[in-house]
Order: sequence, then C-alpha cells, then structure tokens
Amino acid sequence: QVQLVESGGGLVQAGGSLRLSCAASGRTFSSYSMGWFRQAPGKEREFVAIIGRYGATRYADSVKGRFTVSRDNAKNTANLQMNSLKPEDTAVYYCAAAASFTINSEQYDYWGQGTQVTVSS
Repeated sequence: QVQLVESGGGLVQAGGSLRLSCAASGRTFSSYSMGWFRQAPGKEREFVAIIGRYGATRYADSVKGRFTVSRDNAKNTANLQMNSLKPEDTAVYYCAAAASFTINSEQYDYWGQGTQVTVSS
C-alpha cells in the first residue's frame, strides 16, 4: 500500500514557476514509477510526466522543455518543477504510482488527492 500526498500548487502569473512535490508513504516507493497527470475543468485527465525506478523520464509534448520531473528515493518524494507556465497549464495536478513505466493512467495503482495549479494571463 502506498499513500501519496501532493503539495506546492497555487496561483502564479504566466511565465512563472511552481514546484510540486509528492510525498509517499511505505517502504516500496523506489519500486514504483511515479507519474504526474493533470485534469482541467471539462477535460479528461491527461499525462504530464513520468519518472521510472531508475530515473528514466518521459514528458507530454505540451510540457517538454518547461517541466522537469525528479525523485528522491531516500526521502520517498517525487517532484515536478514547472517553469514558463502558461494559462493552459491550469489544472488539478495528480501524482500517481505504477508498477510499470507507463503513461496510461489506467495502469496506475495509487493516486494522490491532487493539487490545484492556476496560471493567470
């Protein structure tokens, strides 16, 4: 069992930065790939980024070059550094844990409660 808690969301102006953190409970954090997803009002949840057990990463095209995902297995945390934010990045952001390196949200076993990110123009 893994419990995930996101933090770091908020309101920021376009062009600004935010850093989201995901704190995980349990001893098996390092065995999971950690993904970030987001859901804007009226839209489906979409993949943002993933970091694998050994540090491999993958990003959605919409955030590539602006967002950076990282993890610290010693601290059981995953982070999403978001730079050059745009109004279209506004959404609830979720971290999630999966046994495999996947961008398919249906293959994730554990989810956080989400944190709101709002980017004003």
